[in-house]
Amino acid sequence: MRFIRSSADRGAYGHSRRLFAVARCLPFVALVTVITIEFSPAHVIYTGPLLSPAAALAAVTMGPLGTSVVGLLAIGVSSTTATVNHAWGTQQVYANMTALLLVAIASVVGSTVRVRRTRELTQVRRIAEVSQNVVLRPLPNRMGMVTAASVYLAAERGAQIGGDLYEAMTTRFGVRLIVGDVRGKGLAAVRSAAAVLGAFREAVHYESDLAEVMHRCAAALQREYALLDRTDPRNWEEQAEQFVTVLLAQVPDDATIQLINRGHPPPLIVQGGCVRPLAPTRPLPPLGLEEFLTGPPIATESYPFASGERLLLHTDGVLEARNRSHEFFPLWETLEILDGATPEEYLDRLRQALVRHAEGHLADDAAMILIERADGSPGAGPPGDP
Repeated sequence: MRFIRSSADRGAYGHSRRLFAVARCLPFVALVTVITIEFSPAHVIYTGPLLSPAAALAAVTMGPLGTSVVGLLAIGVSSTTATVNHAWGTQQVYANMTALLLVAIASVVGSTVRVRRTRELTQVRRIAEVSQNVVLRPLPNRMGMVTAASVYLAAERGAQIGGDLYEAMTTRFGVRLIVGDVRGKGLAAVRSAAAVLGAFREAVHYESDLAEVMHRCAAALQREYALLDRTDPRNWEEQAEQFVTVLLAQVPDDATIQLINRGHPPPLIVQGGCVRPLAPTRPLPPLGLEEFLTGPPIATESYPFASGERLLLHTDGVLEARNRSHEFFPLWETLEILDGATPEEYLDRLRQALVRHAEGHLADDAAMILIERADGSPGAGPPGDP
């Protein structure tokens, strides 16, 4: 599993650090400029307006202590220049000193509030990242009769945490996979994703019918909604607007793959430059929209999946990636010309093509899993498999 932050994010981070360093120097540049002017033939120039912003500039990049130091330095420079110029006793000097003192106090207060909010935001982001890492666990390279590769592309810097979910597990029924996407962002989406994944990880080992696994996931999501605080109207709005598109896949011992698709982009079979979608014959609504689930009971659909063929499962962040011309990523055309000796190499080249097309600016998280039915006997499942 590869968790990758977009190249634009890394570039923006480096650019921000450079701007931060420059901004941190500005208060001292103002102080040095005033001192230079006052001890030069140009000392007749009134330098008060240059000293006033020093503390305010410091509050943008420094903490309360640093801002206090800059404010005191500005008052000290003003006092020194007033002494050198024999300006004490004039109304202008006292007005300037009062202004410097008020700006310094306001800047220290503002810096204190900014630092406190930054710490709170950092803590919230850290909790969100930990929650996302619990949902998106690394996948092994070999599972039973398939080899696998996966990649998770985080959205551009500043985007909220997403609700992508995926998992693959070796069971006595074959290799079972899930890929899904929660409508919405933030911790609410992560909670929904965690509920669905938790049900999947438990049910895949005990339910022989893939449809029953899907029912368990749907029930877990409903229980998650039922836990919402009934006294808070925002929670009911959140439930009404949220659903989860899910794709379940099972790779048995024969040369087939079994799928149940509830509103998710269909997976793609790739072999020798040929791409074919495994679109469901019966469209089903996403989880959370059970009121639209009508007709006969949900059943699995089987498709040929021979040795050497590769199956790509992905979230809509891949399909919806756009360039500056607002053109969507040409996934099919890209798959037709890509090559790679292993699933990991193939998926890495697909990742590079996606990032190039989006020019490093991904508006939504993108998750991709590529599996290939391998020759030879199935590998051993992980400890604890029934």
